[in-house]
Amino acid sequence: MKTCKEMALIWNISVRAVSNLCKSGRIPGAVKNGKNWEIPDEATKPVDGRISSGEYCKKWKNPDRKPLPIGISDYVRVQSDYYYVDKTMLIKEFLDQKPLVSLFTRPRRFGKTLNMDMLRVYFEKVDEDTSKYFKDKNIWKCGENYRMHQGKYPVIFLTFKDVKFDSWKATVEKIKSLLQEEYGRHQELLSSEKISDYEKVYFNKVLSATENEVELSFSLEKLSKMLATHYDQAPIIIIIDEYDTPIQEGYSKDFYDEIIGFMRNFFSGAFKDNKNLSYGFLTGILRIAQESIFSGLNNLTVNSAMDEAYDRYFGFTNEEVSKMLEYYGVAEKESELQEWYDGYLFGNEEIYNPWSVINYISKGCVPQAYWVNTGKNEILEDVLKVADKDITEKLYSLICGDKVLARIDQNVVYRSLTDDPANIYSLLLVAGYLKTTIKELQADGSYLCQVSIPNKEIASVYKSEVLAHLMQIGAVSRTIADKIAESLFLNDYVKLEKAISEYMNKAISFYDTASESFYHGLILGLISMMDNQYKIKSNRESGKGRFDIGLIPRDDKYPGMIMELKWKKNLDDHELTLLANEALCQIHNMEYDSEMKGEGIKKILRFGIAFSGKSVCVKIN
Repeated sequence: MKTCKEMALIWNISVRAVSNLCKSGRIPGAVKNGKNWEIPDEATKPVDGRISSGEYCKKWKNPDRKPLPIGISDYVRVQSDYYYVDKTMLIKEFLDQKPLVSLFTRPRRFGKTLNMDMLRVYFEKVDEDTSKYFKDKNIWKCGENYRMHQGKYPVIFLTFKDVKFDSWKATVEKIKSLLQEEYGRHQELLSSEKISDYEKVYFNKVLSATENEVELSFSLEKLSKMLATHYDQAPIIIIIDEYDTPIQEGYSKDFYDEIIGFMRNFFSGAFKDNKNLSYGFLTGILRIAQESIFSGLNNLTVNSAMDEAYDRYFGFTNEEVSKMLEYYGVAEKESELQEWYDGYLFGNEEIYNPWSVINYISKGCVPQAYWVNTGKNEILEDVLKVADKDITEKLYSLICGDKVLARIDQNVVYRSLTDDPANIYSLLLVAGYLKTTIKELQADGSYLCQVSIPNKEIASVYKSEVLAHLMQIGAVSRTIADKIAESLFLNDYVKLEKAISEYMNKAISFYDTASESFYHGLILGLISMMDNQYKIKSNRESGKGRFDIGLIPRDDKYPGMIMELKWKKNLDDHELTLLANEALCQIHNMEYDSEMKGEGIKKILRFGIAFSGKSVCVKIN
């Protein structure tokens, strides 16, 4: 959570303006703690209701409809005050199987925290009659065999979703505060005659956050034992949400070994041979089995996006989305919503990104990348850093909308990227950046899959991350990217020609032009800068042969472009100019523009590009 002052700096507005936004209810999830407002880390700046003309821009609203729960993971509040998609049949599916410890792995923002809070409310033994929160839900219709479990178990609940710090020391302090808060929920143990004095001494240590790391590591085991003793009812339920968030932070911030060692002991005490445990639940993005965090935990059942079990409970199904659109009176938007936010395949169920769907509807059905702005895309950043020639080529194919064959290992870990770059597809799949279209289980437990980018939203993050990466390594400059964007916006052909020429000069001076990666790097740069305006094709048959690069406009206000590239060793400036003119003549003689002309594109720019070593000459017709 952040303060008004911190958000004011991020959003570049005054502290008072942030406070007023909180008071008016325009920041979802903002809560008042004493005199100060606390704002969720992932909160986005509310859109200004004004437009440049001074006219008021009325937002889409329907007062007769419940609002959508953006950024709210409190089950009781969501099902009461907001539009709630009923996922309570997850409880039935779980009770039918009764696995001792369940790990659910799904991408971020796919409803994991809300589902875990639902489980907590359903199972937890409290003074309040919590059955009222389920009597109108699907689970209540399933009969007494399921109702008998409602409100019957002591529950320990932790969420690590906000454990995001730059150091191991700060991470330990945050974990201590989470245990302090959870122990505080069970202070009835301090007055219990069944709890021994030495256990109460330990309890008070955790409550005051004065325990050391070793004592902290067996805090779950200790609390489960005390709860079982006090209630004279073993076992209890332990729920840990987003368990791998601090592990990902450890990987990117250099305290990986420390967090892995701690988590191994922390989870072992909670889930391995814990006679006080009834059921355990964990959620996260990755399984991380190879790290031995769950070493010896033979009672662990992993449910991933590849499995059919629980496939419809994380994210929205087609049926749920259609019903939601109908409720808000925007059923005609279904095809657009599908293009932007559908495309995931969990088990055998086609799934929509829930975070993006509710933001899309809440913000007047404006399609944009909502999910990708809720956190860092560190996994994709790391992929681009280690991508070799083969991976670069496949990334290029994916961004162009093609399908790629890849081996998917569900036991992939963060640090495995440097060990074997081919693991990138496994990481990208579990993190939500890829979908499987065909999968085949292999003898070693991995899958051979055909993968692709799931939708327009994820395609946009690939392009933005690729551009950021190319700028970082020096293959593209911000000035050139801005010039290309400006010339496209102004529809200025002359400026566009100059900007493309500058880009070619920059790229050719950066890459090893004798390598295949040069060609793919060149294309990736063009896609990342111009894909919104162009469909970019390479080595495509047209006329009497194949052109090297073609940019086909998505809107007829833009010109088409054809690029022919030629390379020879040891050319002087005069010879380089002749070679560029030869490339230009080839476009004309081979009629490479015939396909574009056939599609009714009237304005076509032709680039003859010749290079030798780090020298380049660009001729334009």
